[in-house]
Amino acid sequence: MVVSQARSNKTATGSRYVDFRKKKQYETGREPTLTKIGTLKKKTLRGLGANQKVVVLDTDIANVMDKKSKKSVKVKILSVKANPANANYVRRNIITKGCTVTTDKGDVVVTSRPGQDGTVNGYLI
Repeated sequence: MVVSQARSNKTATGSRYVDFRKKKQYETGREPTLTKIGTLKKKTLRGLGANQKVVVLDTDIANVMDKKSKKSVKVKILSVKANPANANYVRRNIITKGCTVTTDKGDVVVTSRPGQDGTVNGYLI
């Protein structure tokens, strides 16, 4: 069955809306990417209007911004330290926006969306 991002079938009070049309292709979504730590593996997807979207399936590199020196460097990701999206993601080493990862330079907060942007960006804390 397709993942849909259409309006819910239920109202706020719990009653059901009457169907006024079928599902449309532009309302389709997809399963989350769940970017893991490993050797770099990317996938190119076709978006609406034949646009290309690159998603990261596995990565062990992050672009880290040091706020003091205003420089960006590539560092190796060692593990996921904390993830506010889901506590289970820490054990599975899944990288999402807002998670804290341990790197060679120290702890980094991820500011990009690896499953949407195609890169892992962050800043030192």
